[in-house]
Amino acid sequence: MSRLDSMLRRLTAQRDGLNWAAAQIEAMDGDVLDLGLGNGRTYDHLREILPSRRIWVMDRVLQCHPDSTPPAEDFLQGEAEPMLLKLAEAGHTIALAHYDFGRGIKSDDVAEAARLSPLVKQVMCPGGLLISGQPLVGFTPIQGPETIAPDRYLFYRA
Repeated sequence: MSRLDSMLRRLTAQRDGLNWAAAQIEAMDGDVLDLGLGNGRTYDHLREILPSRRIWVMDRVLQCHPDSTPPAEDFLQGEAEPMLLKLAEAGHTIALAHYDFGRGIKSDDVAEAARLSPLVKQVMCPGGLLISGQPLVGFTPIQGPETIAPDRYLFYRA
């Protein structure tokens, strides 16, 4: 598979997974957390499909497209560990989290996801959903939408 086809497959799976998860948490209280703002495409989509939810966004730096810039009060800039602790200490609970941290080196990205998983777990509502391109630990794996290959995106319940 070409890198272009792989990217299209990943983006389609991401969109379909987010749409599916938004419907799954409809009756659940809690905020949304986008771990890894990047260019802001995912954040922009979350704003569109979950307009009544507070969407927290976390990244080391703010370098997204201007149209996808979160409000300053919802953007947690810095390393993930202190930002996740800050959310937990403030009592915020997350119904849906999208995990998209990574530098593109698979072994490093998998290790970082495992290391951050317990901190992510601290902010999740019981029964909340997590969608991730990396394996997370300490959560119950679940089946996502049938349109997404099981190895393309990962789905978990807190």
